[in-house]
Amino acid sequence: MAIAIFFLAHWQLSIFCQTFYLHRYGAHRMFSMSKGWERFFHLATYLTQGPSFLSPRGYAILHRMHHAFSDTPKDPHSPTNHTGVVQMMLATKKTYDDYAYDRIQPEARFDGGVPMWPTIDRLGQSWPARIAWCAAYTLFYVKFATHPWEWALLPLQFVMGPIHGAIVNWCGHSYGYQNFDNGDKSRNTLVFDFVTGGELFQNNHHKYGMSPNFAARWFEIDPTYQVMRVLNVVGIIDMDGAQAMRPPAKDSKDKEPTSLAA
Repeated sequence: MAIAIFFLAHWQLSIFCQTFYLHRYGAHRMFSMSKGWERFFHLATYLTQGPSFLSPRGYAILHRMHHAFSDTPKDPHSPTNHTGVVQMMLATKKTYDDYAYDRIQPEARFDGGVPMWPTIDRLGQSWPARIAWCAAYTLFYVKFATHPWEWALLPLQFVMGPIHGAIVNWCGHSYGYQNFDNGDKSRNTLVFDFVTGGELFQNNHHKYGMSPNFAARWFEIDPTYQVMRVLNVVGIIDMDGAQAMRPPAKDSKDKEPTSLAA
């Protein structure tokens, strides 16, 4: 029971930080928060993602490119460009590493306006730190695992972030229904996205890229947005006064170039 609770808590906390902090705040700035709360959620993202921590800058650049080039050959993670989900994620990792480790520079419109904490970001990209996280997870399993099948969950926790990305990027552009014709293959996979905290409303999000609520129809439920409503009421975030960043237009030659560095 302890292992199941640990795994489920890790899953939900990790995906919440990814969709709330890295995606809706880091990549889009759908809301604002104080520097103190920004640091709190930056650290929370590192602690919940552990060995699979994603650099906010690397994540934001890939996500903004995804909006600009959705399901075209330039999309960094589209099922249309790969024969399987593993091939897609390996290609995504290479592109992510190029930006997260500053090996190459992106187009200017995809960079800037991203929360950064150099100490945490360097620690998150450190292999000794990743190995230490994996060792800590393993020790927890040594202490509390009571059935052989529970050990099958351990490697999933080592790469929790990429697993979430694989589910969202593959399923969200392969399975489900479409509310809108966005000129791509984005889909809504679930009507209540309890798996990835609202990320599987890909079709809605590609239509309304600045909306903090990824649900668009009356029967759709975005659980992360419901949490955000509470955080907004208590003053931790401000969804009313935020200057949201518009995702770049799908065509890289858009007649209205969009800078995301404001």
